[in-house]
Amino acid sequence: MFSSLLIGLREGLEAALVVGILVAFLVRTDRRDRLRVLWIGVAAAVALSLAVGALLEFTAANLSDSALETFVGVTSLLTVAFVTTMVFWMQRTARHMKADLEGHLRTALAAGPVAILVTAFVAVVREGVETALFLWSNVQSNGNSASALLGGLIGIAIAVGLGWAVYRRSDRKSTRLNSSHVALS
Repeated sequence: MFSSLLIGLREGLEAALVVGILVAFLVRTDRRDRLRVLWIGVAAAVALSLAVGALLEFTAANLSDSALETFVGVTSLLTVAFVTTMVFWMQRTARHMKADLEGHLRTALAAGPVAILVTAFVAVVREGVETALFLWSNVQSNGNSASALLGGLIGIAIAVGLGWAVYRRSDRKSTRLNSSHVALS
């Protein structure tokens, strides 16, 4: 259960960070009117991630024992490939992630609502699919334990709560700074 909780927490915090950057940019640039479209893109990414998890489970449930061993092995290798590429990707992009996301969103704002939806979707779907793969692999390695799945869900719930709290705190701080700046002018 604990390893799944950590997977859910880590992946959830990454997704929450991405969503927080996108939401904060729209709020800061006074484009709150586009938040609904952004949230639709996030919801679509979450739905696809859940579908990937369901597809993995459905596939595994309908395989023979020998085919299941091969399937679990291939998905485990895919998971390792994701982790490896993620490490190199984060090493390359971590310093510029906020600027890159904001740049993509700025371009999407100029292009229209569909571009905003796609930007949010693409920004979140990678984390969601990784989470589905990591959790599914972990649940399989723990004997298809319900507690392992529950741990992942608890981790994701904690990450969502932390992401919301960090955003709310930074939004309040930003509001106070803006109002004191206006008062000084």
